[in-house]
Amino acid sequence: MIITVTLNAALDKTLEVPSFTLGRRHRTVDQTTMPGGKGVNIARAIKSLGQPVIATGLAGGATGTRVVEALTGESILNDFVRIAEESRTNTAVLDPTTGMQTEINERGPAVSAHELEQFRDKLLYLAKGATICVFAGSLPRGIDAEVYARLIREVRKLGVVTMLDTDGEPLRLAMKAEPAVVSPNELEAEELAGHEFNGDEDRVQAVFEMTRLGAREALMTVSDGCFARVLEDGVSAIYRARVDEQEARSTIGSGDAFLAGYVAARYGGRPASECLRFAVACGAESTQHFGAGVVDPGKVERLLAQVEVERLAIPAEIS
Repeated sequence: MIITVTLNAALDKTLEVPSFTLGRRHRTVDQTTMPGGKGVNIARAIKSLGQPVIATGLAGGATGTRVVEALTGESILNDFVRIAEESRTNTAVLDPTTGMQTEINERGPAVSAHELEQFRDKLLYLAKGATICVFAGSLPRGIDAEVYARLIREVRKLGVVTMLDTDGEPLRLAMKAEPAVVSPNELEAEELAGHEFNGDEDRVQAVFEMTRLGAREALMTVSDGCFARVLEDGVSAIYRARVDEQEARSTIGSGDAFLAGYVAARYGGRPASECLRFAVACGAESTQHFGAGVVDPGKVERLLAQVEVERLAIPAEIS
């Protein structure tokens, strides 16, 4: 079983608005509302890819009820802790005439120490039957930045493989808990490194530095694929995986689909290089859909042949 953790669950509303202009009145040509938050999106994609998954986290108020009911309606197994305050609603506006997208994410509810302790107990119970646990997304109010680090340490003690997709201080602190995999995008990795990347040498350095900070493996998504430092039979390897950029309907959630593909492939026992190939194919295919975490497994398989995976030499200065 795979667990995904979403501490800041949401209802994600996506609106398609041609010629979107600030300060003007518009009508949508398409719209969708789905349960969201990174862990929820990852769970949706993992289920589509045919692997067993349960989504857990915190959900509150009428919005939280809608999140749970919608997940159940999608036949995604879930077990959330109910909290007192209302879960958030996020809104994304896509302009098909320009390809631009605008996202407005609410900060989320305040969470009490008691509610967080209830969640910890539930997670440790679920983890007894799990192989992989994915922690993903932002933190709601009232939860300190070390929470992922603490939960990762406790779940690791149960022999569960831990993976993390977040940013900022929660990411930096969680590295010290030695998760098996971290998966930031390039902007998040630049924030972690404290500088912009000027070329592929910087990107290779970045994935290696993330492992020096504590993560066993690091995946960094870029616009056309990823850079990754992984372990193959205990030996360090750096890969560059890429695919021709697709004409996207929406890139929202493509990083979530990427990580879901990696998790599903790893759960299925594929070699590291093939996990990366599958992840990149999932991320690229997801851009053809309206809604985060939506992937078509048949189209992912057809896209695999177009993904190039290259093993890079480890520079002497970081070997």
